[in-house]
Amino acid sequence: MRRLILTALLGGLVQGAVAQQIKPNKYGLPVVENTAQYEQLVKKDGSQQLVDLEEFIPHIRKDVRYATTNNFTKQRLYTNTKIYLRRPAAEKLKAVQAVLNRKGYTLLIYDAYRPYRVTEEMFKIVPNDLYAADPRKGSGHNRGVAVDLSMADLKTGKPVAMPTDFDDFTKKAHENYVPADPVVAANRQLLRETMKQHGFKGSRTEWWHFYLPDYKKYPLMDIFF
Repeated sequence: MRRLILTALLGGLVQGAVAQQIKPNKYGLPVVENTAQYEQLVKKDGSQQLVDLEEFIPHIRKDVRYATTNNFTKQRLYTNTKIYLRRPAAEKLKAVQAVLNRKGYTLLIYDAYRPYRVTEEMFKIVPNDLYAADPRKGSGHNRGVAVDLSMADLKTGKPVAMPTDFDDFTKKAHENYVPADPVVAANRQLLRETMKQHGFKGSRTEWWHFYLPDYKKYPLMDIFF
């Protein structure tokens, strides 16, 4: 018994030491910067785990724009196209996918977990927090509980019609915009309502952006996996 208690105490000390290493950045925000810190978080709380969406969600599709130059920055910000979310967000998204599959659609992911330094680069290019997260606050993407997405036809993989393309900063991308085409309006409504029914909150200015309301439970991260 004494040995078990000692082991538990030592484990707690190790975890505490790692936690203390998560120092505030220049804005006073604690940011997880290495895999050792991340792994300790996951050991303490399984909900902190980042889940590979392609392995976790059947039939999911992706078009990771920030791994290309086809995005608002015109720069390649990612070196690979892996898509991750924290486990609670991934589980909710899996439930969304199941509903959409029954209607003949699949989710199309543009972006999910995003390292903090990428948010810093984006804000340099578009310093407007209506469209790019302010690094002084961090992003739901940096916490692994925000996702940018659309829908595609389940059989063909062809994206459905939406009010705009991804990363469009015009009013046509806003939540209150009324599309002239009823098909476009119906597609946006189906995506929005299904996401909200499964616990996600939408953006006022980006029809493609959704996040978990309890995002502050998850620390900011700056790790490329």
